[in-house]
Amino acid sequence: MAVDSDEFFEVVGGLVDVTRAEGEQYSSFSVSGKRFGYHWPRTRTVGLKQTVSEQLALVAERPDVFEPQFTSGGFGWVVVHLDGIEVDELTELVFEAWRLSAPESLIAEVPDLAQR
Repeated sequence: MAVDSDEFFEVVGGLVDVTRAEGEQYSSFSVSGKRFGYHWPRTRTVGLKQTVSEQLALVAERPDVFEPQFTSGGFGWVVVHLDGIEVDELTELVFEAWRLSAPESLIAEVPDLAQR
């Protein structure tokens, strides 16, 4: 059931116009200058932008896999423990995080990964 970091990077790599930036303890991911995700290798977690309602639903449903990170600008960021999620579900969440940040012109270029 666990997803490894390489699988996460592969999912992110399938999206358009993604920029990766390296911090001291994490990597961040942006599309057209807007941040949509983080990866912390030490804790084997990722942080993903979601709607507030999705953040609350994920945390309520599986608090062992998801935890709230913060809310900002009407969005709820969620921490995802890679050891507790399957790649298909992670793919949907990464696509949604990217879609929430990408301009409409880019969204039209990428097939909806949630519909796989």
